[in-house]
Amino acid sequence: MDGDGPLTVGILTEPFLYEWQVRAIERVRATPGVEIPLVVHNASNGEYDAESWNEKKRLGLEDLTQFLEVFRTERAWTFVLAARTIARLLGDEQTLWHRHSVENVDALADAEHVRCTPQTDGNWNELPDDAVVTLAARCDVVVRFGFGLVRGSVLTAPEHGVLSFHPADIREYRGMGPPVIFHDGRERAGATLQRLNESIDGGEIVAYDEVSLEGCATLWDVFDRLATLQIRLLVEGLENLRDPTFEPRTVPENQLGEFYPRARRRTLAFSGRVLAKNVSGRLRRRLRRIRSPVTHDSTPRPP
Repeated sequence: MDGDGPLTVGILTEPFLYEWQVRAIERVRATPGVEIPLVVHNASNGEYDAESWNEKKRLGLEDLTQFLEVFRTERAWTFVLAARTIARLLGDEQTLWHRHSVENVDALADAEHVRCTPQTDGNWNELPDDAVVTLAARCDVVVRFGFGLVRGSVLTAPEHGVLSFHPADIREYRGMGPPVIFHDGRERAGATLQRLNESIDGGEIVAYDEVSLEGCATLWDVFDRLATLQIRLLVEGLENLRDPTFEPRTVPENQLGEFYPRARRRTLAFSGRVLAKNVSGRLRRRLRRIRSPVTHDSTPRPP
């Protein structure tokens, strides 16, 4: 990258972006000396009206069908997800997780949009050669907001590689981060912006920060608080890459945190504890609101 030129950032995404991701991208676009010339969509996922998810007000037959489909793979964890859906219908908006079709994101309107279908091997995805060549030619760095677990030449083709968030400290909680953090009752949690390699949550640390979880009544409050942190961290990480003296931190394998596979959340013991904590947390929050004229909202307002 020419030290006097702009830092060019590519985006890897599904057909939609979450609200917190849109806010992070808006901050990138507002940063002097940073440009977003290219967005690569995952074409293996079908198109649908992403915004309709935000406006859902009641359950229907399709929700029961989806519940049964999810239950086949997620087992006991399905009840945790179902409780979240019910809570949202009852007024828990979770605005940071509202969905926006990528084509409707104003901050990406000037970028070129390219669709590609990755080659899938189990849980891993590898981008086709033409997409990798295009990303390398037009982007100094790529930010992953989609495509699942990514490996292959795309990780090293751009000058600064591919960045991805893990909503936990990779030196403590890899894999399933926030659910384990909430399950364990931790008082603080971190978010890591890492430069990916072909490991799971074992990349180089480009930016890291942590926040208090005080007032987080549910697991979803924890996700909100970490998403709010990640909105800020993306620009911080990109600014670090623009600093010629900055070196991402490599974490030796023996210092990486324990890996928590998703299979653990499917057990009745794990899911039952998270569900019970979510329910009791909501009840405590509701009681506080009834007892006090001041609204006690544990979810921080996004910047």
